[in-house]
Amino acid sequence: MKVGFIGVGVMGSPMLLNLKKKGFEVSYYARNYEKTKEKLQGVKYYLSIKDLTLANDVIITIVGYPRDVEEVYYKKDNIIDNLKEGQIVIDMTTSSPKLAKKIYQDVKKKKGYALDAPVTGGDKGAIEGTLVIFVGGDKKAYEKCLPIFQGMGTTILYTGEAGSGQHSKLANQISIAGAISGMVETISYAKKAGLDVTPLIEVWSKGSAGSWQMKNLGPKALGNDFRPGFYIKHFIKDMNLAIEEAQENNLDLKTLTTVRDMFEELSKLGYDECGTQALIDYYNRKK
Repeated sequence: MKVGFIGVGVMGSPMLLNLKKKGFEVSYYARNYEKTKEKLQGVKYYLSIKDLTLANDVIITIVGYPRDVEEVYYKKDNIIDNLKEGQIVIDMTTSSPKLAKKIYQDVKKKKGYALDAPVTGGDKGAIEGTLVIFVGGDKKAYEKCLPIFQGMGTTILYTGEAGSGQHSKLANQISIAGAISGMVETISYAKKAGLDVTPLIEVWSKGSAGSWQMKNLGPKALGNDFRPGFYIKHFIKDMNLAIEEAQENNLDLKTLTTVRDMFEELSKLGYDECGTQALIDYYNRKK
């Protein structure tokens, strides 16, 4: 299968390159070719979304926000208008479940197939090909695309109808919000108590306080290494989507809302493009 990518940033580029290593014929479209040509040297580039769509069997999108998803699927030079019968689109952006359902229905009208397949695992998982992928949509399309998913991740779960992949990812983000806030509060408390935090992080990671956040981001938070594996601006987007969906179901997510508000405070201070471990500065700044 020929696979075309739209969205070759922190996550998309290594995902594309992993598929290339697995033997897939890959290509991509980007608004700014100059920013991508070095890291994607040797990968075929198309000048428009239309050209990319017409040239491939499967189109993968992994862009920033729901508005970006809408743009590439519906605005000028879009995916939907140029779909061929039997073609498959996979949106791997963390986006709105309602938008995923809309794309599914509109692609179905074109006799194509749509999957919503957001990922978790950060840039580390994207680079190492160990992503967790939640997939909603047509079961037969999922089965056909399973080798593609296996080229980018190690844990792939079919979650059900269109939109269920997005709901599964948003639930995942709710858990991350709790874990990362717990991690930075733990470290902040230990620092204030005058403890040697570095060996404690290793021990915490092995006990009941352990989490991916503690093991992988704890040392970075402690060392004020805020280089992004996952941007704060994108995590705020995810949390807002989860809060919106929860409110529609009469569910008040108090912890998530509190953590979202903490991140938004940092966002106003210019932390948008820092990694989520920068949440520790919410406490560092309150000395």
